[in-house]
This record gives sequence, structure tokens and C-alpha cells, in this order.
Amino acid sequence: MSGAWGLRLSRVAVFGAFTLSGILLALWVVHIPAITAQTGVSPATLGVLVLLMAGAALVGMRAAGPAADRFGSRTLVGVAAATVSVTIVGPALATDAVTLAIALACYGIGNGALDVSMNTQAVFIERAYGRPIMSAFHAMFSGGAFAGALLGAATQRAGWSPQLTLTCASVAGLVVTVLLVPRLVAHPDAPAQALDSGTKRPDRSRKVLALGAVAFVLLLAEGVAADWSALQARDHLGVSESDAALAFGAFSATMTLGRFLADRVSAAIGPVAVLRYGSLLAAGGFAVIIASPWLPLTLLGWALCGLGLAGGVPQIFTTAGNLGGTTAATDMSRVFTIGYLGLLAGPAFIGWLTALVPLTAALTVPLILTLACAGAAHIVTPRG
Repeated sequence: MSGAWGLRLSRVAVFGAFTLSGILLALWVVHIPAITAQTGVSPATLGVLVLLMAGAALVGMRAAGPAADRFGSRTLVGVAAATVSVTIVGPALATDAVTLAIALACYGIGNGALDVSMNTQAVFIERAYGRPIMSAFHAMFSGGAFAGALLGAATQRAGWSPQLTLTCASVAGLVVTVLLVPRLVAHPDAPAQALDSGTKRPDRSRKVLALGAVAFVLLLAEGVAADWSALQARDHLGVSESDAALAFGAFSATMTLGRFLADRVSAAIGPVAVLRYGSLLAAGGFAVIIASPWLPLTLLGWALCGLGLAGGVPQIFTTAGNLGGTTAATDMSRVFTIGYLGLLAGPAFIGWLTALVPLTAALTVPLILTLACAGAAHIVTPRG
């Protein structure tokens, strides 16, 4: 990477990778009803297939770390972005549950690998900038997902088939990949605070596990908001489906806004404060939701949750990518895997818990866990 201009181009290229990932994921999501009708897959079977895709993503994450450390994250971003671009068309071509399962597994592997490799690139770019910029990358993913949802809705309204839309997305994704890969970081400098490869390696392993545990909790809370916010508003307050949908809208809007703002906040008060006060804000949001008897207050609670959770995960990934040595991507892949399990386990656990207590009462779980995250915020203390 040569000079400030080259660094800016690299940053734009990584922005492109995050945006592409969000767009392609959203295009799959908005076409789920049409694809399930096309393949004759029942809702129950779809649930199993989505879980299969998530499991494949975990495989991709775990494989991506060592591969990126060995061959370079720039190479892996190219391979992974090309994989998701090609495989996104697979679900649209599926004719039954088996072919849909194969398509989703292939897409999941590529998507998991892209998550790890592009976040590794983001860490390298942030390190070169010398100031917090990680949250902006995650904001671009959210923006890409929003754009993908609008694009998918527009093509459906225009009468495009899933095959046509996703084929066009596949071609566009490959073109974007070819354009952005040459601008990525090839050989980043090692962090100044590199850990020794001998006696300190067990300390790094413990730090990775601790970071993964905090990521698990934050993504658990995020998954609960994504999957249960609208249902909680409908069942607890007795509002209409359309009004209940505002709950997730409030959460996602403030989370996107928070991701765009979190870098400036982190630069001003430090990553520990971002994680600590953000977790406290999220816990306060869950408390408001639990106590709220009316919709505007509930929307405020979900908005507080989104704002509070927005900046935490980027601080975790930045810390994981700067533990030192030559295994930055491997460290990040481990944290990713543990955190992603929280995203999957959180909604499922809340669903199981609703068999014992009301859904609103079950939100006490993420409330308590986000309070615990506030207490563990020192885990992202910058190394000195």
C-alpha cells in the first residue's frame, strides 16, 4: 500500500466488500417466499435449511482464519467474494429441498469465509489509519442489506423472477470482486505490540476465548432483537402486525446510525467506554421494553438496544485482530465462530424459554447478559 491515496482506495475496497456481502444476503432473504414456493419446502424444513446454512458459515469461518494467515486475506476476500457471488444464484435454481440444501450450504461456506477475511482486511486498514474506523465497515454491511432489500422489492414489483434477479446479482458481484481485490491490502505491517510466539501464546488463547464470550453475548442480544422484537410488541401490547413491525425498525435504524457514529465516539472516549456504556444502554433498553405498557415507550426501548449494541462488536473484532503475531485472521475466525453461535443460540433459547415464561419476561436474559458485558468491557483495553 503506497501513500495516503492508496490507503483510501484500500478502505473504499473493503467498504465495497462489506456492502456486497450485505446486498447479496438481503437478496436471498427477500426471495425466501418465492424460493420456498418454487421448491415446495415447508416452513419447518426451511428452518432446518437455514440452520444448515448457518452451520456451513461456521465451517467457512473456521477454515478462513488459517487460510487467510497462510495465503493472505486479500486472496481470501477474492475467493470468498467470488464464491458468494456465484452461489447466490443457487437457491433460485433449486427445484427441491435437497438442491436447496446444497445451494445454501455452498453459499454459507463462502459467506462465512468472506466475513472473516473482510474483517481481517478492515483491521489492517484501521491499523494503518491509526484511529477507529471498524464500525463504519459494519455500517456499510447494514447499508448494503438495506439497499439489497429495496432492490429485491423493486425487482419483484417489476415482475422479475428470482432466477433473473439473482443471476444479475451474481454477475454484478463478480465484477465488483474483480474491481475491488487489487485495491486490498497485500502485506500489512505487523502490529507494533506483537505478542511473542512462545510463552504468551496461552495468554492469547485465553484472550481470544474471552473476546469470543463477549461477542457471543452481544450477538445473542442482537439476534433476540431481530427475531423477537416484533412478536414481543404484538403479544405484550396487543398492537397490529404493522405497528409491531416498527419495533424491529426502531432497533435496526438506531443500530445502523450507531455504527456510523461509533468510530468517532471510540476515538473520543476509547473502546472500553464504547463497550461498557453501550452495553449499559442496551440493558437499559431491555429494561424499558420489559416495563413498557405502550408502544412508543417500547419503540424507545428497542431503539436504545440498537444504539447500545451498535459499537460493541466492532471493538471486539478490532481487539481480536490486533493481538499480535502472525495469526490475526485465525484469532478473528475463532472470535467470529463463538460470537456467531450467540447469534444463532439467542433466538432459539428465548423461544424455548417462552414455553416456561412470557416472551417479555424472557427478555430478562439478554438484559442480565448485557450488564455482564458492561462489567467485562476491560477486555478491549488497547495494548500498550
